[in-house]
Amino acid sequence: MVALYGFGVIGMGKETKDRILDEALVRFVENGYKGTNLRDFAAGMGLSKSALYSHYESKEAIWNALLDRMEAYYSERFGSAENLPVIPKTTREFCSLVTRMVDFTIHDEKIILTRKLLLTEQFHDERVKNLATKHFMNGTKTMFQHIFEKMIENGTLKNEDPEMLAFVFTSPITSLIHYCDREPEKEPEILREIESFTKHFIRIYGCEKQIHGTENAG
Repeated sequence: MVALYGFGVIGMGKETKDRILDEALVRFVENGYKGTNLRDFAAGMGLSKSALYSHYESKEAIWNALLDRMEAYYSERFGSAENLPVIPKTTREFCSLVTRMVDFTIHDEKIILTRKLLLTEQFHDERVKNLATKHFMNGTKTMFQHIFEKMIENGTLKNEDPEMLAFVFTSPITSLIHYCDREPEKEPEILREIESFTKHFIRIYGCEKQIHGTENAG
């Protein structure tokens, strides 16, 4: 009985903690970290401030737990240098991988909100600044550097500098995703531009046999 009861309490507590983080993501995006009042935050969730503190001891604790969760969420679903996606063995597989990654980045609500949060709070918080640099620049570039190293090894890409290939590939796509955030009504046009750029990249850096196979398949 005690074990079952304890398990139930832990389960309920985790559910409430997750709900708090879901709500915190929205509130921090809307009001900023400094502009989010915990009493109003708790009341909006139907909790007292003391009940909120029973799950997180402070606003800073909520903030750091939220950043931890979103970093893990992004790595698990998008990938990272430490959690590489399945390496493409053909240029066609590479195009499919990029399409899935872009679709996730543009349409996943948590990722959209996280990107907005990083953009607005990077000037006020050192950890957020580092996360913004990681996700908008260095982290994504490093992940693709590892992907390209393995694609060169398996004969999908030409033997070029994988670090420079990653820089060339990720920079324009990151810019286009930010463009989509600012003007979501232009999404179809932006997606076509990303697709065209990916094919252009493959034409330049893909191995000739792989390129012809992709063109014939498409």
